[in-house]
Amino acid sequence: MDWAQLDWKQELANNVVTIDQLKEHARLAPEEEAKLREVAQLHPINIPRYYLSLIDWSDPGDPIRRMCFPGAEELVVAGAMGETTADPYGDDKHDKGNGVLHKYDYTALVVVTECCAMHCRHCFRRRIVGKPGGQAPRDFSGALRYIAAHPEINNVILSGGDPLMLSTPALRTMLEGLAEIGHVDFVRIGTRTPVTYPLRLFDEELLGLLRAFNERKALYIPTHFNHAREITPLSTEAVRRLRLCGATVNNQAVLLRGVNDTAQDIAALMQGLLAIGVNPYYLYQCMPVSRVRHHFQIPLKKGVEIVDAARAMLNGYGKRFKYIIGHDIGKLEICGMAGNQIVLKQMHARIGHPEQASRIIMQELDDNAGWVTV
Repeated sequence: MDWAQLDWKQELANNVVTIDQLKEHARLAPEEEAKLREVAQLHPINIPRYYLSLIDWSDPGDPIRRMCFPGAEELVVAGAMGETTADPYGDDKHDKGNGVLHKYDYTALVVVTECCAMHCRHCFRRRIVGKPGGQAPRDFSGALRYIAAHPEINNVILSGGDPLMLSTPALRTMLEGLAEIGHVDFVRIGTRTPVTYPLRLFDEELLGLLRAFNERKALYIPTHFNHAREITPLSTEAVRRLRLCGATVNNQAVLLRGVNDTAQDIAALMQGLLAIGVNPYYLYQCMPVSRVRHHFQIPLKKGVEIVDAARAMLNGYGKRFKYIIGHDIGKLEICGMAGNQIVLKQMHARIGHPEQASRIIMQELDDNAGWVTV
């Protein structure tokens, strides 16, 4: 299949979105099928044919399959890993309307859509993704007015969902509006599209828009590769096209059980990213998200071991990523273990709590702890 020649909008209609379609690709026992139909009501299935083509069907534990196929584990809402929440990052507390989340003085994040090319099973915003009527603004002008009225905001993140699933004219309205705000120095577009649906990046109209915007404001693209096998010739070409627009491409991965939970997995991912010109940036601890935590989260002690061992295999550029907890109080860098205590450094502080910025936090951990209470 020559994915690059397909119309990106039309190809979305070929996504696998039902259990019956899923059964065309994998055998499901009757009991499993019944459970998955229940799961699909909670977090809809949505898998592009391109991403399906990456699965090794001979391996029931294939990491690509694990990230896109629904699992009966998603019915678990409480267990040994601890409590879960639908809003682990505290989005609701910082919602200013029109999709604007203003958690840190200098950064505004705008949830611009609930749509993604694929519904990842580890999604931390699964309560809104694929479910119209969430936080996304129908009129971006309200978000622009908020940003323009807050001169302390020097950068804006377009998030979702996946902003690159919007039409190019809709993105143009957003980016041109942001380009007119003098105190906004740079813009980030958070997207997993280069990974799950790279044919979107073969749209010359989109590339022209990104190129033109980058001539006015610096453009950063945080993307989301989790496994080295997601780095394919097509995704590599998609990244190359973004870089030719002048964008800086960074990667934010999530440490996931059964996907990338060995030092070799993490090292291969970081090395692969550097080889295609993507900067390793963050490796997130899987959040305590409802219907995600109990089958994807790795205990923090084990996570530190994995990251330390991976860094020992990597060169200086490969080591630059930070192991992060995206906590309600702000981002916390996981620096390591001191005896039985985890050592954290708070990278950002919420509005109104400047004294918390850059503080060191140490906390006792038991062997199964996957999160911290601070």
